[in-house]
Order: sequence, then C-alpha cells, then structure tokens
Amino acid sequence: MLIDTFEQTASIRETFEEREKGFISPYGCLSSCSRGRSRPEPECLIRTAFQVDRDRILFSNAFRRLKHKTQVFLSPLGDQYRTRLTHTLEVAQISRTVARAMRLNEDLAEAIALGHDLGHTPFGHSGETALKEIFSSDFAHNEQSLRVVEVIENRGRGLNLTWEVRNGIQKHSKGYGKIIPDDPDEQPATVEGRVVRVADIVAYLNHDLDDAIRSRVIGEDHVPSVCKEILGKNHSQRASTMIRDLVFSSTVEDGEFRLKMSDEVYGAMTTLRMFLYENVYRSEHVHQEFVKAKKILCELYQYFMENPEMVPDELENMELQSYAHHQHSHERIVADLIASMTDRYALDLYTALFFPSPLV
Repeated sequence: MLIDTFEQTASIRETFEEREKGFISPYGCLSSCSRGRSRPEPECLIRTAFQVDRDRILFSNAFRRLKHKTQVFLSPLGDQYRTRLTHTLEVAQISRTVARAMRLNEDLAEAIALGHDLGHTPFGHSGETALKEIFSSDFAHNEQSLRVVEVIENRGRGLNLTWEVRNGIQKHSKGYGKIIPDDPDEQPATVEGRVVRVADIVAYLNHDLDDAIRSRVIGEDHVPSVCKEILGKNHSQRASTMIRDLVFSSTVEDGEFRLKMSDEVYGAMTTLRMFLYENVYRSEHVHQEFVKAKKILCELYQYFMENPEMVPDELENMELQSYAHHQHSHERIVADLIASMTDRYALDLYTALFFPSPLV
C-alpha cells in the first residue's frame, strides 16, 4: 500500500529531494541540482543521483581491490595496519560527519570519498612514482581515479557518475601543498568536495602516525610536543580536535562558504605532516621498501611492453579484458593494468615471471 501511494504521487527519490531542500544549507549541493552525467540515463525511483554514484563505486571491482593495496607500509603482516580500503572508509566517515554538522549533502561527500583513491597504484606512492618515471610524468593517482570511473570500470563503459562526484575525485589530491589551498582552481567546485580534501588529510595524519608507532618506525616520545598539546595524545583526541576545529572555524565570506581552521590547529597539523614526511614517509625503513616496490613495477611494466601477447591473459585475470577492446595505446593499457593491480597480485606475478621454478 505504501509503495502504491508513492507510485501514484511521486517517486521516493523525488520525495527525498524535496526533503533535502529543507535541511541542506544554501552552500550545499542539492541532488536535484546536479549538473548530470556524461550519458543521460533514467533516474532511479528510490535513490538520489549521488546515492546512485555511491553505490556504483562501492560495488565496483576497483573498490574491492583497495583491500589489498598499501597505505604506507608495504605488505604488513599485522592485521591492525591500515590498507587503502580502510583509509578510504575512514575518509568517508569523517566526510559524512563534517558534512552533517555543516548541513551539506552527506551522500555527495561520501560518494567522492569512496571514489577518491580508486586509481591508486599497488605499493602506495612508490607505485605512482614508478609510473611517473616509466609511463608518463603526468601520471597521478587522482587523475587515474577519474580514469577508473570514466573509462576502465564496467567493461570499458565507466560508471557514468555525476559531474560533481567526478570533479571531487579529480581534485581531491593536494600533494604536499597547503592543507586548505588558497587558489580556488585547486579546489573542487562543491563544498562537499572540499570537505573530502580536508577529511583525507585528517584521516592519513592520524592513522599513518598510529601505524608508524605500531610498527616502531617512531616512538610516542618522538611526536612533536606541540602536536600532543594542541591536537591530543591519541588517535581519537587528535581526530576529534581537527574535525571540531574545521566545523567551528569555517565561515561565510562575501556570500561564499569557506572551509577554515584556527591558526593553532592548522599550525599543529602542518607540523605533524612535516614530521611524518621526515620521519616516516622518508624514513630508511619505508624508503628501502619503496625502492623494492618501484623496481617490481618497473620490471613488470617493461615485461608487458616487450611481450604484448602476455597482456590479454592478465587483463582477463583482472576482469579488464572488455575495457581493452576500446581504442587505447599499448602503453596506456599496460599502465592501467599495472595501476589496477593489488600489492599481492603484483608480487605473485613478479615471482611467477622472474623467479626460477624448481623442478618437481
């Protein structure tokens, strides 16, 4: 009876879109105001456009592969270490928390967060560096993430996501630049996309520090005292401090909503990030593994460039064969193949190709 009533008046989606107008702030992005998709398609009767995008990302092959992709520490044996998947889930949760507090579109923020690292290579940033050197200096994981949702997934048809989600995925990355950039062109078009950028760094500052202490790359006593005093002494306190400060410091200026943080918290976060770069990401232990991983991917890339007849089998193993039927150069296909691999897939393949097999 309830379903019949909805069908006679309006779809569930339309009802929810009307509700959004009542609780989303003027600076949030209404689902009904999306710029749409590259290929027009019938709208869902139940879900809004951004909810559809979230689900498409969540059920994609690329999303599932994140569970076996490195965050910082390569092939960690401990079950407590983060992977690219757990990082993504933490970013999504922080994004939803902030979006809800600011009365923004939670579904849009979540969709961008879930899709922001789909194009990350195996072995974290060492894989990205390898492909920059051997494939193209323009290779970047944010652009590859966009390529995943536009070209690679769904048998080469892409996921046909909304413009807002694709824009947020493409512009989520900040490298080693400012936590909140001054240049509007560096930022996503929506406030929700900008929230994900900050949520990304809030997540990795906290969990990378946590994992670095767990792995004994650093000790608790090595963390700068200003970070402990201002942000907190444990993961929960630090994350809460950063999230609260973002929510309560953000303001409206000249009719535009601007994400901001207090000078005190922003400074402590910048100090913590610099500390992690100098003592964790560039540490001897992490660097040694970085060099090994880079060597593996460079040699795999070279092998497939020199043996193109071996590529179709690997594409089929990774369910990418249909995508490759479209017009792509051999170099581009090999780069996409390498970028799509998980850590363990790349390690197993490298072993099979380059290690001697004992006679039985």
